[in-house]
Amino acid sequence: MATLNKVTLIGNLTADTELKQTTSGVSVCSFTIAVNRRFAKEGDPQTADFIPVVTWRKDAEFVAKHFKKGTPILICGELQSRSWTDAQGQKKYTLEVVADEVGFVEAKRDGAAPATAAQGGELPY
Repeated sequence: MATLNKVTLIGNLTADTELKQTTSGVSVCSFTIAVNRRFAKEGDPQTADFIPVVTWRKDAEFVAKHFKKGTPILICGELQSRSWTDAQGQKKYTLEVVADEVGFVEAKRDGAAPATAAQGGELPY
């Protein structure tokens, strides 16, 4: 049986990013993006989903360098679940997007396509 696990999102960062290193020196950046729902019930305000995202290596460095709270961002990756036991012995679960592609939502002012980390990660302005 064939399977597919691909997520594409455009949203805004909910907080400034922070680049961290694993004990083996691999760059990692975890953050949350707010993605507006397509439809709101009549009379209700627009609602958003808050989606946790993890980026690794070059993508992590790219996000930490060029994105801050409120910045729109394009994320492509896969949905992954993981679990752990907290300090109180409680089993915890999370579902997050592990991004394998990140990019700017807005294009350069000269009309060129937005840059992504895979394209060298240079700011398009």
